Amino acid sequence: MFTDDYFNRFVLPDDLTQALRKCRSIGYVESQEELNEMVFGPAHASKYDVVYNIVGRGSVQEAEVIRCKNGVLVNYMEDYMRRRDPNAMVIGDDLPTDKPRFQDLYGYPFADLRQQTFDWLAEQRLILLPFKAGDAKYGYESLMICPANAAFFALSLANMQGFIPIDEVHDNYVPRSIFYVAPPFRHTHFGGRQVVVHNRSDTLHEVFSYNLYPGPSAKKGVFSVLLDIGEHEGWVCCHSSAAMVETPYENEIVFMHEGASGGGKSELLEDFHYESDGRVLLGTHTVTGEKYYLNLNESCKIHPIADDMAVAYAKIQSKESGKLMIMDAEDGWFLRMDGMNAYGNSPTYEKICIHPQRPLFFLNMDGVPGATCLIWEHVLDSNGQPCTNPRVIIPRDMIDNITPLEPQEVSVRSFGVRMPPSTAAAPNYGVMGLLHIIPPSLAWLWRLVSPRGFKNPSIVDGGGTMKSEGVGSYWPFSTGKKVTQANLLLRQILDCPNTLNVLIPNQHIGAYRIGFVSEWISREYLARHNGTVKMKHLTPARCPLFGYSLLDMKLDGQYVRQTFLRPETQSKLGEAGYDAGARILVDFFKQEISQFLTDELDPLGRKIIECCLNDGTLEDYLALTPMNLK
Repeated sequence: MFTDDYFNRFVLPDDLTQALRKCRSIGYVESQEELNEMVFGPAHASKYDVVYNIVGRGSVQEAEVIRCKNGVLVNYMEDYMRRRDPNAMVIGDDLPTDKPRFQDLYGYPFADLRQQTFDWLAEQRLILLPFKAGDAKYGYESLMICPANAAFFALSLANMQGFIPIDEVHDNYVPRSIFYVAPPFRHTHFGGRQVVVHNRSDTLHEVFSYNLYPGPSAKKGVFSVLLDIGEHEGWVCCHSSAAMVETPYENEIVFMHEGASGGGKSELLEDFHYESDGRVLLGTHTVTGEKYYLNLNESCKIHPIADDMAVAYAKIQSKESGKLMIMDAEDGWFLRMDGMNAYGNSPTYEKICIHPQRPLFFLNMDGVPGATCLIWEHVLDSNGQPCTNPRVIIPRDMIDNITPLEPQEVSVRSFGVRMPPSTAAAPNYGVMGLLHIIPPSLAWLWRLVSPRGFKNPSIVDGGGTMKSEGVGSYWPFSTGKKVTQANLLLRQILDCPNTLNVLIPNQHIGAYRIGFVSEWISREYLARHNGTVKMKHLTPARCPLFGYSLLDMKLDGQYVRQTFLRPETQSKLGEAGYDAGARILVDFFKQEISQFLTDELDPLGRKIIECCLNDGTLEDYLALTPMNLK
């Protein structure tokens, strides 16, 4: 069977070709319906157990796959396997990297384990799934190889990235990346830990997934591949959401929102959360309890573009516009449903998930064969509490008002930060105003530092102190060097002078609890002003890292209070409390950016970092990177 037409279409490494020629069988996928059936095993059961024989342990069940009315539900036996291990990435090659190397961690060359993996694959029944890493038009031909009894893993990747039906694979198909799935190695080689080894060359990026949770490989592994290819070609895959916003006057403007986990990427795609009387709760004073509201007669319409990964390929950039061009890097969105705990929490997603156009893929939900999987019913962890990481993959073409999958021109590029409550009595770094306009130099610094911020829902650090997500906020998924990504980000920002860079806090502004309403109000304000702000509305922020503050902001004839725009005017914070909180932030920046001062750093980047280290003013940053403001 290994001389058939399908197998001969692929151009693969010689050692992989030899391993595949020895395997028990190869399954190819002709349609989505066929792949959906593969996950239930040869008997097409309503419930299928994913089991492996582990030397020294016998039979070990990794997961159960349940056939629900509305799709495939996968649950893992271990709590640990229901979440992405942030330390899963290991580098197996000798190319430049700041990440842990396999040889250093385990004391032997990865080439040895790579061969052992191929030897194991040679004994299995396998699935070969060709797909594009990135979008279907501009993405990179890739391949997943996984055991047939883990077909659900291939399904998860297919639902996030799409796949190429086997009869559409052309001759001389040369994968730019190959993903291998070998679950037993988690037990035999890594003490039960999730490990994903990246093995790079100039022409091939191999991803070895030694576990069955798709987060660090089928999801973030593709992100890693795109970041690696971008290093070779001079572009960045941004960790961001994006939306085209249509004003009540039918003007259209594209927003892209970046930030560490909890920074508001998903919230960009949401409409205002209105009170029962139709008003918008702007903020609640954490000391007095006083509430402040806005009345909006009509808000903008949101057309989602991307949820988590926005590719800015060099090939789609337009120098004429002076704006960043992006595309969604995914065909389906890996959405967390931890906020769904009762019917009615999210009518939009409930409608999609309960009555989908075609079967969906669910993770960590409480479901039974033949019944409808409900996104607010989460599987219980061993402590009896609902799993905090329930997921569903929703194809982008099922999202309401989704934009076509084509290059989009970004007018506003925002960065979100979780901020703690801050008062004169208890000063902290939550002193950012509701919206700040910043020059390119400061936009770059914020992406170098990418603060996780206050009470991050995805990170448990115990200390409550500020931590950095790393350069671009995508650093956990990057396989190379921080300074390389820093240089790429600087060039990207400088090449787009007509894309407005802004900062937006969430959770708190000084003494006010705001949640994510600051993001929605800023989006509304900037959309109605066509993504521009005139100088007459701006004043230098008291903290230079914040660029400009707004002197005024008016929506539907109502002015937003100065205390939200310039927190130092709050009576419970004041200038002294503001300065104390700003100092925490400035010191944190200085601590984080010093590591980039290497010989490889762009000379302008060095000047920007030195400006920060020397307590530069806004005028100093503007001298390095001017802005197009009138």
